[in-house]
Amino acid sequence: MYGAMPNERFPLPAINLKKIDSKFLRRQVDYRTDERVGTLVVDTKNFYLYLVEENGKAMRYGVGLGRAGFEWAGRAYVARKASWPKWTPPTEMIARQPELEKWSWKNGGMPGGLQNPLGARALYIYQDGRDTLYRLHGTAETWSIGKSVSSGCVRLLNQDIIDLHSRVPSQSPIVVL
Repeated sequence: MYGAMPNERFPLPAINLKKIDSKFLRRQVDYRTDERVGTLVVDTKNFYLYLVEENGKAMRYGVGLGRAGFEWAGRAYVARKASWPKWTPPTEMIARQPELEKWSWKNGGMPGGLQNPLGARALYIYQDGRDTLYRLHGTAETWSIGKSVSSGCVRLLNQDIIDLHSRVPSQSPIVVL
């Protein structure tokens, strides 16, 4: 499940499972909710993302979340999905970190790859027809799972976002608690 993925466009190394708390590893769990099957639920208090399944079950993934001041909550939907996406930092991020200007929209963004902050896959979150600028995306930074460290996005291990990407169609609802 967390082994090397040599057939990816950018081959992924295996994840060293000693570097992550086992409670954050992907697994199917019992999960009672009123949300419909196919809904993504982000539990920000416990650092989990649930994909609601039938019969009171869910696929659970450990996540890293936005640090203080960068959180987002609400109901939205996955408007689009991308494999090895291009990354363009928002204007506000460039204002805080001017060295990121080289990856701005006007400069074409950072191409997909192992060094790209969005990792192997990204799910783009929209609300009321507008891009929230929040993403569910991959990361190779195993240390960040279970912590609040990002600029607001929900990050999953690369192997987990690849799994989630394959299970979730565009237009899937998402609830961030």
